[in-house]
Amino acid sequence: MANYIHVPPGSPEVPKLDITVSEREGPGYRPGALQLLRRLRPHWRPEEVTLQLFTDGITNKLIGCYVGDVTDDVVLVRIYGNKTELLVDRDEEVKSFRVLQAHGCAPQLYCTFNNGLCYEFMQGEALDPEHVCNPDIFRLIARQLAKIHTIHAHNGWIPKSNLWLKMGKYFSLIPTEFADEEVNKRFLSDIPSPQVLQEEMAWMKERLSNLGSPVVLCHNDLLCKNIIYNKKRGDVQFIDYEYSGYNYLAYDIGNHFNEFAGVNEVDYSLYPNRKLQEQWLRSYLEAYKEYKGFGTEVSEKEVEVLYVQVNQFALVNN
Repeated sequence: MANYIHVPPGSPEVPKLDITVSEREGPGYRPGALQLLRRLRPHWRPEEVTLQLFTDGITNKLIGCYVGDVTDDVVLVRIYGNKTELLVDRDEEVKSFRVLQAHGCAPQLYCTFNNGLCYEFMQGEALDPEHVCNPDIFRLIARQLAKIHTIHAHNGWIPKSNLWLKMGKYFSLIPTEFADEEVNKRFLSDIPSPQVLQEEMAWMKERLSNLGSPVVLCHNDLLCKNIIYNKKRGDVQFIDYEYSGYNYLAYDIGNHFNEFAGVNEVDYSLYPNRKLQEQWLRSYLEAYKEYKGFGTEVSEKEVEVLYVQVNQFALVNN
């Protein structure tokens, strides 16, 4: 099964609470959030709890909960966006979260609830594109990604990539037309036809499946804001595991390189040049081999092979 993720034995169970938190802003989500906190932080007095909207994205709403002005202990309440279950397998997300937590690569997952989950706040700064070009930071990112990529599958099971299944699922969800005439006109003129897209997908599957990139546990969405840098500790951690799963190693890196260009204001002149990529990939390979127990010696050939794989996989995650 391509997307099978096994939670290690002994991992703490995650409570499932029969609570629904409203998505409405203002007082809307407070009652539900307080219900959760009564279970997670029973010593907190409800009237002293501060709720702060951290992000209000397309797929999720993230609310930070803490007492007064003290942010040493913050419970994050993440409310799933409407119909996001069409894109995201929430059971697999929780399994990925628990696997990464068991290996010290994720914060503590406190509970799930009917339309979301609660987890530990990670102290630090969410990065921007200018940060990920900094050698002191990108070496930390490369090392952390290598750590995740070397998490072993259960009992020697050889995983398969879920990339093509996911792409097929996303493809089945694309619209064929829009009610708004102007939008529909743009859609028909600017977006390739389903037949062209299908042909491109088939070509990419044939081409990329044969590049020899290992299939490993991947984050699959390593945009800058999903990387938390703690300058005081000198480390980085990754957040948001909605798209985590088994995939090609080179895809995960290629996706991250694409994210150098930004999200809302995309500028592909920021895509890392060859010199920066080679430095990044060497740091990654040194850490990857170290975690695998193979030493840290990396040849020019190994860097070159990964460079070629990564930049071909960078095409598919667009």
